[in-house]
Amino acid sequence: MTLLNRYILRSFFRVFFLALAAFVGIYLLLDFFDKIDDFIEHQARLPQYLLYFFTEIPLIVSQVTPLAILMAVFMTLGGFSRTNELTAMRSGGVSLWSITAPLLGVSLLAALTILAGNEFFIPLCAKKVNYVLETEVKGKPALESKRDRLWLREGNSILNIRLALPEQQTLRGVSIFQIDDDFRLQTRTDAAQATFDGKQWTLHNVVEFRFDPASTDLTGIEHLKQKKTALAKTPADFRGTEHSNDEMGYRELRNLARKLQAEGYDATRQRVDMQARLAMPFACVIMAFLGIPFALKKGRGTNLAVGVAFSVAIGITFHILQAMLLAFGYSSVIPPLVAGWSADLLFVLFGVWLLLSARE
Repeated sequence: MTLLNRYILRSFFRVFFLALAAFVGIYLLLDFFDKIDDFIEHQARLPQYLLYFFTEIPLIVSQVTPLAILMAVFMTLGGFSRTNELTAMRSGGVSLWSITAPLLGVSLLAALTILAGNEFFIPLCAKKVNYVLETEVKGKPALESKRDRLWLREGNSILNIRLALPEQQTLRGVSIFQIDDDFRLQTRTDAAQATFDGKQWTLHNVVEFRFDPASTDLTGIEHLKQKKTALAKTPADFRGTEHSNDEMGYRELRNLARKLQAEGYDATRQRVDMQARLAMPFACVIMAFLGIPFALKKGRGTNLAVGVAFSVAIGITFHILQAMLLAFGYSSVIPPLVAGWSADLLFVLFGVWLLLSARE
């Protein structure tokens, strides 16, 4: 590594770590005020506070690192321009590529690190964060974390749920076994799915089998389009059965999507999340790339306030655009590949246009 590269990276990391600490601190503060009511209401102990927010830090770091990189690149190059160091470098025959290559290389390394973390470490932290809040603080029972063949019992009813989708207020592949006090089967009700209307569950495409408790012989079969059921669980009770995007790595999403498709279920959401899981870390490289032309355009007008405002504005715009595209993907309006990578592609094109229009 040349002396110039070490100087550039030293200036970059000085701003980067300061920005990363600031963004993480702001995020934690906002999340604290958002969750404080839950902690106070359930009389959480101090260790639970500390464990929740300490475990959440890796999740926050993975989300705000692109913003910190954007601000660091912008402030580093802007600072060089303000002090005429950038002009001196260019006058000495150093190309713009040579100046920015170390910054882009570090951003790529950060992207690969986050990509690996999202696969192996971040999901564990996300599960622990949710467990602390939902089980240790709120006292909700810990349901099985698997999606398939979820077994529950309510009184004399045993339920087998193939797939729980609490965000959509839907259960898929539902079987309800009604037994008597001697644990003898009375009825079995199979439904393609169950939906919650805010008060109770409705079974759809129902097949009901009735059995003689004494002999266990089948006595009748009835087909129904819909049937109300007195299932006491609500969609919120099944949140423990569904891994969010933060709780699943790419391979888990891929395996789940394949399994759901093989069983005839819609795996669009999983396929979209697979692409988003790959695309999100590379926002680090894109943000670094965007910071270069903006710093060149701002030149001597670069300062801390401008850097913070610029980083936050670009970051919010990027995440809003990505959320919109992912929503289109979930609704099957656009293919999963397009939904996951379009935000990255659009910002890359925007950065190329800015770079071409920036003054050398």
